[in-house]
Amino acid sequence: MKKYYCLVAGLPEIRIDDNKQNFDLKEFKEELRANLSEDDFELIKLFYRKFDNLNLIAYLKDAEAKLDDRGNLTEDDFAEILQKVKEEENPKDERIPVYFKEFIPAWLEEKPLFPDMAWEDQLATLYYDDALNSRNEFVSSWFAFNLNVQNILTAINCRNYDLDLGPAIVGNSEIANTIRESNSKDFGLAAIFPYLDDVLHIAEEANLYERERRIDALRWKWLEENSFFKYFTVEKVFAYLLQLEMIERWVKLSQETGLKIFRDFVQELQHSFEFPDEFKLNK
Repeated sequence: MKKYYCLVAGLPEIRIDDNKQNFDLKEFKEELRANLSEDDFELIKLFYRKFDNLNLIAYLKDAEAKLDDRGNLTEDDFAEILQKVKEEENPKDERIPVYFKEFIPAWLEEKPLFPDMAWEDQLATLYYDDALNSRNEFVSSWFAFNLNVQNILTAINCRNYDLDLGPAIVGNSEIANTIRESNSKDFGLAAIFPYLDDVLHIAEEANLYERERRIDALRWKWLEENSFFKYFTVEKVFAYLLQLEMIERWVKLSQETGLKIFRDFVQELQHSFEFPDEFKLNK
């Protein structure tokens, strides 16, 4: 396992309550590109692929849409990828995430991969299925934990508003399928998800802004606990990247703006299954 002594030792200390950024995600990606091995940087690209997912949906809807520049792929990349997928059954291009090859034809043919599920959630399902199979145990465990937290909170919201939760749950993991099938108060997860009580207590928080803060605090705690002994490794770098993202999001998101976003979320939840981007791929 490759060690990154200089890189990790040189990273500024960060805390969850920081009110300023040491890096933004875009420049930090370039720092990592220059310092990590090719294989380890592929793990970092997996994180940034969630921005590619958002950009793919935007590009498919409108080829002139403004794309998030934090992604791995440029507008030209998307144009070339789309053309290749149209012309070839299994295009050989290292830029193309494997699940794009499944999703793009389904979109173009208007044949949903998962009926009754929003296209964004279908793409999220493919993304998480890919991430959960990561060769790196820490990375795959993080994606599993994060997805489980999101799915439990989504399920609680669906129950609160008497909505069918099946189409809103992302992924095909054991916990995702248990949530879909269970009618019990704890969704049948008490024996298989050790953070269930934490998530249920967070869901009781009436202030939506504070609730989201507490969710990030739980994520931060998980990262600290699970990366503590990963000295100078890509896992430590990956955990730092995730924590950096949380800080970046909260620095940009004032309390007033945060309240508006989550009020909009509740209103949208009452009318459709299409969840806003904040609850899909960017956690």
